[in-house]
Amino acid sequence: MKTYNYQYTTGPLQTIIDFAHFKDEKNILIQIFCGQNKEVLRYVVETIRGYLPQAICIGTTTDGEICDATVSTLKTIITLSTFEHTLIKTAFQQNKDSFQCGVDLASALVTSNTKLLILFSDGTHMNAEEFLKGIESFNAKIPICGGMAGDNGQFIQTYISSQDVLLSEGAVGISLNSDVLKVATDYKFDWKAIGLEHVIDNVVGNRIYTIDGMNPSVFYEKYLGSNVSQTEFPLIIEKNGVAMARAVIAKHEDGSLSCGGNLANGDKFKIGFGDAKSLLKDPFQALTNLHQVKAETFFIYSCMARRRYMPDYINLGLDAFSNQATTAGFFTYSEFFHHNGHNELLNQTLTVVALDESTQNITYDTPSLSTPSIEEASYAKTIQSLSTLIQQSSRDYEEQSKRLEKQMNYSKNLLLSHRQFLRYTVHEMNTPLSVIMSNIELHEMNFSKSVYLENIEVAVKSIFSIYDDLSYLVKKDQIHYLKRKIDLVDYVRSRIDFFAQVADKAKSKFIFESNCDKFYIFFNETKLQRIIDNNLTNAIKYTYEKENIQVSLHHKDDDCDFCIASHSRKIQKPEKIFEEYYREEQSQNGFGLGLNLVKRICKEEKVKIILHSDEDLTSFTYQFKVDKR
Repeated sequence: MKTYNYQYTTGPLQTIIDFAHFKDEKNILIQIFCGQNKEVLRYVVETIRGYLPQAICIGTTTDGEICDATVSTLKTIITLSTFEHTLIKTAFQQNKDSFQCGVDLASALVTSNTKLLILFSDGTHMNAEEFLKGIESFNAKIPICGGMAGDNGQFIQTYISSQDVLLSEGAVGISLNSDVLKVATDYKFDWKAIGLEHVIDNVVGNRIYTIDGMNPSVFYEKYLGSNVSQTEFPLIIEKNGVAMARAVIAKHEDGSLSCGGNLANGDKFKIGFGDAKSLLKDPFQALTNLHQVKAETFFIYSCMARRRYMPDYINLGLDAFSNQATTAGFFTYSEFFHHNGHNELLNQTLTVVALDESTQNITYDTPSLSTPSIEEASYAKTIQSLSTLIQQSSRDYEEQSKRLEKQMNYSKNLLLSHRQFLRYTVHEMNTPLSVIMSNIELHEMNFSKSVYLENIEVAVKSIFSIYDDLSYLVKKDQIHYLKRKIDLVDYVRSRIDFFAQVADKAKSKFIFESNCDKFYIFFNETKLQRIIDNNLTNAIKYTYEKENIQVSLHHKDDDCDFCIASHSRKIQKPEKIFEEYYREEQSQNGFGLGLNLVKRICKEEKVKIILHSDEDLTSFTYQFKVDKR
């Protein structure tokens, strides 16, 4: 096996390639890596086919080209490989169903002695993960390589070719069929997951519609800015304990993003960041699988993000391959790889294939290559330091997050325990309170009133009011409180009667007046009781001794104002009076929950609150709407 590389930009192709040198070769594989345009790819294909009609020729547009130790853009690399003991087949498919496209292409290429499939798909339409599953379903043992076509980062239109056929959608491939050909494949992934963990809320196949409740484009702009290339910062997910990248390969008008690989609703990921130190290491030293053969040719299919992430240093390390054998390839929109019986779609990855057609069993001893220029480059050191800083900051943040999560879980469990205790306590309070009240009434019926029992009754009614507040707070998120038609005039009178004895013990008295005999509202009785009872008990608590408490209902148009006015100290901070746990007078008993509860109910039921307080009078007014049904 021999491989020859040619770089083309303009002019007649025959001035670059001596086609006569290959006219007698029978098994020729030609790969065209075109970084220019559709017309150049078509010209190169037609010229090669004219001079070498026996050659098997496939091509793809790129996001960069590899020719031995050199990386180029906007050029075309023609890689011509001749084989002695290997037959080559080619085929193409345009099935709209990506999975079936893979099945059909594999069935056209695979033979009993197929050693390798080289596959190129279009880079903007194909669901490459489904395509590879289709290949795998036909034969799960044959190694694969190749990738998705590029268009220099435009993500508009890519092209692939098989023989004379040029395609904008679909897939092309070749099979190498031999009894002696040895194939070794390996890959290198140098991206690290950093920052917060995020959740994909809505995705269909490889197209993401929402991330953390956000439009995907808005998400990337939030975390990376508006000018960043999403391709260089992929989504890192874990599947079966293996970190995998999903690069963004297309942005749609609605802000959704297409990735180089499928995702699922609920998938968790972190944003990926290139590990500069790992990227700059000699790749050949790391790819140990390649050392199993004495390579005659290396084919490299690498992610576009690797070239764009460190453009000045991407060619470093290629000489480790080209010093051993002719090396060629291109930068893809996603890479194809075979591992443990499965075809994998990779992003941000360097994939390499080593081919050896020699009949001798020779293994390769890994050379000890020194690359001081990589380690000494100041720019490289800066990137390494930045990478280390980000990774360490991410690890610190994760540790803090774990500690915080542990504390939150403890607090959550403690709160749940407190709530459970409160539910149990509230439930158990009702029975003894009811027993006390009923026995007081029975005692008064048989033995007349007693000042001691009156004091007990007043205290029990105060406890009943607190009990009702607690009961509502405990149950409000679990029970749907139904509304009914209520006569507000009659209901206010009944609650005044209930607390009249409490007011009398506090040396106050309720004075009730209304400008209407009846006023109907559509309201839930439990919520209404919380509004009225809390205002009545607060008035009793804060009114000066021997001062009356004015309770009024005034009907006007479609509204009815329920007002409680009392002579008490001026409220110093009216803006805080409805806040949870706030009490204007610390000497008074209570937790400051009542008015906060009232405010929440009024907000839910659209009841307007008007507060007035001066040196002479404090009043709370609640505007209820009439029930017109």
